[in-house]
Amino acid sequence: MRESLLYIDGQWTGSSDGQTFDIVNPSTEEVIAKGAWASKKDLDSALAAALKGFHAWRSVSPYDRSRLMRKAVAVLESRREDIARIMTLEQGKTLAEASGEMGVCIANLEWMAEEATRGYGRVLPERTANLRQHMIKQPIGPVAAFSPWNFPAQTPGRKIGGALAAGCSIILKPSEETPMTAAEIVRAFHDAGLPPGVLNLVHGHPAEISEHLIKSPIIRKISFTGSTAVGKGLLHLAADGVKRATMELGGHSPVVVFDDVDPVSAAKQAVAAKMRNAGQVCTSPTRFYVQDGIYKEFRDAFVEEARAIRIGDGMDPSTQMGPLANARRVAAMQAMVEDALDRHAKLLCGGKRIDRPGYYFEFTVLEDVPRNAKMKAEEPFGPMASIERFNDFEQVCRNANDTPYGLAAYALTDSASRAAAISEAFEAGVVAINNYSVSTPASPLGGVKDSGYGFEGGMEGLDAYLISKSVMHKLAGPL
Repeated sequence: MRESLLYIDGQWTGSSDGQTFDIVNPSTEEVIAKGAWASKKDLDSALAAALKGFHAWRSVSPYDRSRLMRKAVAVLESRREDIARIMTLEQGKTLAEASGEMGVCIANLEWMAEEATRGYGRVLPERTANLRQHMIKQPIGPVAAFSPWNFPAQTPGRKIGGALAAGCSIILKPSEETPMTAAEIVRAFHDAGLPPGVLNLVHGHPAEISEHLIKSPIIRKISFTGSTAVGKGLLHLAADGVKRATMELGGHSPVVVFDDVDPVSAAKQAVAAKMRNAGQVCTSPTRFYVQDGIYKEFRDAFVEEARAIRIGDGMDPSTQMGPLANARRVAAMQAMVEDALDRHAKLLCGGKRIDRPGYYFEFTVLEDVPRNAKMKAEEPFGPMASIERFNDFEQVCRNANDTPYGLAAYALTDSASRAAAISEAFEAGVVAINNYSVSTPASPLGGVKDSGYGFEGGMEGLDAYLISKSVMHKLAGPL
């Protein structure tokens, strides 16, 4: 039985009051480790360390920051498969997905290590002969970052990378359900020689930690990935302290499938994207709108592919889709299916929990789910998809945008004009045409409407942790 420790001021430590919490394997429902429960005393220690770390780290040149970050990247690469196994044990996703996620985490950190040297300012045209104007970029200050359980490596990696590249210190609070993966990322930076206090790791009671950290005058920036409801609460706390925030919140992604694509191939591609991480992805394709001419072929192929998915323990190499991450998601899936059927939707396949230890739920496909169903109004965040037909372009655009969310949207078409039109019509922060990849290290990821604001990734991901300072210098004496 291992213990996932706190990391404060360069030291691994248990809780100051000895409290711990259970970390459960979602494939078996067995307790696999204990996590240290951070007390307010521990949080105050982390805040003091972050303040000290910020003053030290901001003075390190961007080139030296980049060099140390690349060293940590090399450490992570050497431990990639070991960390992937930890991720599968605590989160449930397949080993292949966990290894792939580690690759994405490493790529994001590598990108930000390079981007550290590109926090450019600019020279402004002078208005008078003896006045010089320029703008410089500086790190905003200590950061409080909150990451969810669905991507235990990728999301912390983005936040750590952006903050450290900019010259900020950071206190990371991962999900209490998946803290061990984040700890291994922190360990890589520790082993690479990151100065004490620059990166700190805490976990415990989520509401208490977020309130204590965000209310502290030491924290000048927050970064949160998670549900819209929790994000709105954190924004209230940030607003009270006039603190900048990056919010990557919920999604409810539409997919518009036009009749100029091969329906069988499109359906197979769609199921593969939907089953990723058992649908527990904020950008997961969920609402499929299929043009009438290929509707039946797409629907039948989608259902056939969904029924063939091998669901099981993520440690089994033959598994294609692992369990849900916790019992809450199972209950949510069951409630959404029951609600949709009560409203006369048609169940095409799945719809129930698999009777075995672990949080397993069948890949579920529903047809003609009404607009007022829970599944249409709330983010399913599980292996659940709805399919319905369309024939009118304007109407399908209205349907696609008819949620409070606006994170990701997808379209499949061989027509360049259709692709351009639907890309402009989608109310979403990221759009993918003929594929389901919406984010790379070089591209910004962020949403609109209730899906949040601000970006992670790309040059925008660095800028999120920088302030712009305008400097006007009046020259002394005659020219």
